[in-house]
Amino acid sequence: MASRDIVTCFLLTAFLYSSFGQTLPKSEVQPQFLAALENHTVTQGRDVSFTCVVNHLQSYKVAWIKSDSRAILAIHTHMVAHNPRLSVTHNGHNTWKLHVSNVQPNDSGTYMCQVNTDPMKSQTGYMKVVIPPDIMDLDDSADLLTTKENNDLRLRCRATGTPKPVVTWRREDGGNITLRSELGVKRVYSFEGEQLHLVGIQRHEMGSYLCIASNGVPPTVSKRYRVNVLFKPLIKVTNQLVAAPTNSSVVLQCYVESSPRALNTWYKDNGVKLLADEKHNMSEITVNDYAYQLNLTIQHLSRSDFGSYVCSAENAYGKAEGTIRLQELHLSRTTVATIRNTEAAIEKQSWRKQIERKGKKYSYALGREDMDPTQRNVGSWTQTTPISKRNNSNSLPSVVLTKNSKVSSSSYPAPAPAPAHFAPTQLDAQSDATSPRYFRSAHQLRLTIVLFVALTSY
Repeated sequence: MASRDIVTCFLLTAFLYSSFGQTLPKSEVQPQFLAALENHTVTQGRDVSFTCVVNHLQSYKVAWIKSDSRAILAIHTHMVAHNPRLSVTHNGHNTWKLHVSNVQPNDSGTYMCQVNTDPMKSQTGYMKVVIPPDIMDLDDSADLLTTKENNDLRLRCRATGTPKPVVTWRREDGGNITLRSELGVKRVYSFEGEQLHLVGIQRHEMGSYLCIASNGVPPTVSKRYRVNVLFKPLIKVTNQLVAAPTNSSVVLQCYVESSPRALNTWYKDNGVKLLADEKHNMSEITVNDYAYQLNLTIQHLSRSDFGSYVCSAENAYGKAEGTIRLQELHLSRTTVATIRNTEAAIEKQSWRKQIERKGKKYSYALGREDMDPTQRNVGSWTQTTPISKRNNSNSLPSVVLTKNSKVSSSSYPAPAPAPAHFAPTQLDAQSDATSPRYFRSAHQLRLTIVLFVALTSY
């Protein structure tokens, strides 16, 4: 080792005094740097190189020096520093490179490419070594943190890296973090700091919390902390009274909150524990980390199934029960009178039916009070005349067929049936001479005259 140090000192002395201090004639061209020495920001474990380009070097030498420690690393292509991760290459012309492999934090600093002229010429470049963040395992912290409800809980997360990482806390489910202090309660999406203090923790705060460390150097790292809050069971019954008919199926429901998860049981009102069988089906539906829903399905209800049912939940911290009353539902039957009333209401709403007969449109009058007075005889068939034709005609249309009367003549002027939207005043305004009652009176008068003449002749 001593002999190697002697060789190093000899080379250093040779570099400094072989040409150093000698002045070249003014006619000779001086060495010249063609490009500045670059700066590097490199991640730990990577490789990096500094490049130094010198023209007109002639008999001068190029040396690599770490400025902050004033250590000579290499002269020309010969390595001086005892570091296996350092090496120098020369392209045989004007370019020298200093290679640093598997970069470590202590490699950070200023590097100099120097030519031993008088005065000395040099240029410098800086290398910054950055380290991705890493989360340390603390002896006093665990991935699973458990406490009772209303107690305090402290989460700690320490990260290393260069530059110093920023530690942020978030809930894995995306919910808010509840921070309680003397000033009140504050809910935030994220919290920055190596320690997260949960004061008076509640059951809805249990879950997974993420410690996220980042410093701008990829990758960002995170660690999960599982927070478990312990409390006795709580049962909520939304429908305390349920009614169902016999021979049907019914589902009874109880909402349970418990941590740790409780032992759940269903009882009948007589204290008999129910077991899963063909008649009883029991299931649990998870709502969140500490809540779930208990379902009891009863098939083919009989009268013996009606009564009270109790859902029970018990864990190491307590017990809770909920009661549901199941009673029979009596369905009312629809009577014949109700059906007839319904049919009558339907018939009243559609009191005029349109039919087609022999290519002509007829309407069947049902004898309603709001009908044309000339059509109040139930069952009378009357030809319907369009409104447009009535308005354009000076004479009234003839009666075609009257069911209740045997009189059928086109010689008598017949009134046109009033449409449904005609006002009663329009109907009353018609002449009495054009009414069917007038037609019957005239016929009777003719018969009377004929009889009178016959008797007189006799």
